[in-house]
Amino acid sequence: MNQHRRRFLAQTLRAACAGAGASLFGKLHAMQRASVESAPVPGDYKALVCVFLAGGNDSYNLVVPRGPAEYAAYEAARGDLAVAQPGLLPITPATSDGRTFGLHPATPELQALFAAQKLAIVANAGPLLAPMTKAQYQAGSVPKPKNLFSHSDQTVACQAQSAAADGGYGWAGRAADHLLALNQGLALSPAITLAGSSRLLLGQTVIPYNLGWNGSVPLNGFSGSRGTRRLQAFRSLLSQSHGNLLEKHFAEIQDQAMSLDTLIRTGLSGAAALSTVFPATSLGRQLKMVARMIGIRGALGAARQVFYVVAWGWDTHSDQTTSHPNLLADLSHSLGAFQAALGELGAESDVTTFTLSEFGRTLSSNGKGSDHGWGGHQLVLGGATRGGDIYGTMPDLAIDGPNDVGRGRMLPTTAIDQYAATLAKWFGLTPTQVATVFPRLGNFATGDLGFQKP
Repeated sequence: MNQHRRRFLAQTLRAACAGAGASLFGKLHAMQRASVESAPVPGDYKALVCVFLAGGNDSYNLVVPRGPAEYAAYEAARGDLAVAQPGLLPITPATSDGRTFGLHPATPELQALFAAQKLAIVANAGPLLAPMTKAQYQAGSVPKPKNLFSHSDQTVACQAQSAAADGGYGWAGRAADHLLALNQGLALSPAITLAGSSRLLLGQTVIPYNLGWNGSVPLNGFSGSRGTRRLQAFRSLLSQSHGNLLEKHFAEIQDQAMSLDTLIRTGLSGAAALSTVFPATSLGRQLKMVARMIGIRGALGAARQVFYVVAWGWDTHSDQTTSHPNLLADLSHSLGAFQAALGELGAESDVTTFTLSEFGRTLSSNGKGSDHGWGGHQLVLGGATRGGDIYGTMPDLAIDGPNDVGRGRMLPTTAIDQYAATLAKWFGLTPTQVATVFPRLGNFATGDLGFQKP
């Protein structure tokens, strides 16, 4: 079977064998046969779309100070990695700390979205257990996230529910758990990944659905003149009585996956084609599929959905001056197209797109690129976003400065918990539910950074 389907089945069967999901599977099995046409149309739809920049985005070359003194400090810190000042795309934040900023020359779509107040920048965010100063970091007097600067550990740190010591669940999956009832019995999971396994989407009840870049992935070997008879025989095998618990659940989940394939294909085949042109890149194709799925939200009866897509290649230890502009150009073009498609679908205010990356990168150059850092800027865009502004505190971009904890690694001034909690609140979680998903949120001055409209 296809790799995506194997991952879906493996995740589901693990939950089944643990005993936690047995009742859910029976419920989903009973609900899955409802047709697309009979699904109730929700009056309140919201979706979160995570764009994960895998490898660690050097966001200090995405948002660059433009003032003479600030740019000089930036240029001194970045050395051969510095973006030339004349090419920066000016932005004018609604609130100012006296500094001026520009975006990388490869991101004109992001500049336009910022000017249209549809894009916000969250400054210097990263995993934190509690607020921390440089002196506290050096003294070890405040606990730090474990294994800082590690790809795998920091991916978990920014995606996992902070309550779980082992990062067992994702914060978006737990948010979807709380709002699952709003989907009114829809068999399709509210958490959909287009990039394989994701900790972010895994909830206690919610299990991510793996979607292909061209839609749901059908079973192989059931086409042609003998396909119908093979399919009938296969369904007959699935419907047999299975005494073994693992066999029983495998048959149920396989049957469910086949029904979901039909559900999604029926919905997508009946939808009007998008006129928006997306980049022919991995990220562009993933976001186009997300837009198409959002386009059939009413037909599916979905009220809350979370999508996960990945842009690879951001681990720029070498050749950064060539590769990073190309990555930023793809991100800018893809996000611009996605937002245009949402406008075409009448869903701009219903969808909030946000970036995540396991860490920022070092200000200092290693001679070819930058190395693993800590804090970094994130982007949030949508019709419900209070765009055109920078949220949080921009760090002092100076080697050995007040924000540098070593080798140009920026100590975050905003916690991922604060960033994610602001998104979860907009998604529909109550204050009590937000506190359940983010129990460390009380360590910080605010749990709402203000970049989302009510």
